[in-house]
Amino acid sequence: MPTKVEKDHITGTDTTGHEWDGLKELNTPLPKWWLYVFYATIAFAVVWMIIYPSLPVFGLRGTSGWVARDQIAPILAEQRARQEPMLARIRAATPAQIVADPELRAFAMVGGRVAFANNCAGCHGAGGQGAPGGFPSLADDSWIWGGSYDAIHKTIAHGVRNTEDSQARASIMPPYGQMLQPAQIADVADFVLSLSGVATGADTAALARGRQVFAENCVACHGAAGKGNQLLGAPDLSDQIWLYGGTKAEVMRQIANPRMGVMPPWGARLDPATINMLTVYVHQLGGGQ
Repeated sequence: MPTKVEKDHITGTDTTGHEWDGLKELNTPLPKWWLYVFYATIAFAVVWMIIYPSLPVFGLRGTSGWVARDQIAPILAEQRARQEPMLARIRAATPAQIVADPELRAFAMVGGRVAFANNCAGCHGAGGQGAPGGFPSLADDSWIWGGSYDAIHKTIAHGVRNTEDSQARASIMPPYGQMLQPAQIADVADFVLSLSGVATGADTAALARGRQVFAENCVACHGAAGKGNQLLGAPDLSDQIWLYGGTKAEVMRQIANPRMGVMPPWGARLDPATINMLTVYVHQLGGGQ
């Protein structure tokens, strides 16, 4: 509690009148020059905020009318003008033609890497390694919709299962949890894992039952050997590359209630030259087909 203001007997400085556990607070205010400088910086900040657009309010330009983005616009326009001849060549060429031309290929690889970092890395990772939860790796040689230049270009331009582009890739896996018994789903999960050499401990009888369920429900899309079908977007089940996890529990979950990702149509967002450069870059990431 506040006590009577008195002088400290050691320093001779007045106390503030506050005491905690026998310790008295000395009254040592900041120097006046420091306070004046502090107040001056506050006043300067207010004036600066009025002159320049310092508040995050849409359309606020300040009394000066100066905006940093306006200053960079001519520089960006100059850069675009310098790149336009090469971009025009890339825009007019196919990805295969770009790769066949060393100059265009070098330009496309650099531009594709930048475009990938700006637009694709958020889902597929900086190196195209993909991520758990339905973001496929682009750095392996397993392609859901095909790894040719044309296939990659179409996937990038139109996307997958989106509602914005009528040409988007589309595939649907039925929820077999509504059609099969839990025991059947467990058996077919064992069989699917066995296709890629994963040992689940299932006995011969369980694998035989799973094979029968697979033949009746899955072969039409994934093939008898589980190699998949890129025309349908049915993934290969024999390569130990799992989009939603490769444990038995995860495979069963995908069979019973399948998750299916969505990719936006980048053709509506990016310049055709950028789509071509991305196609070349992604093809190189995974070895292509």
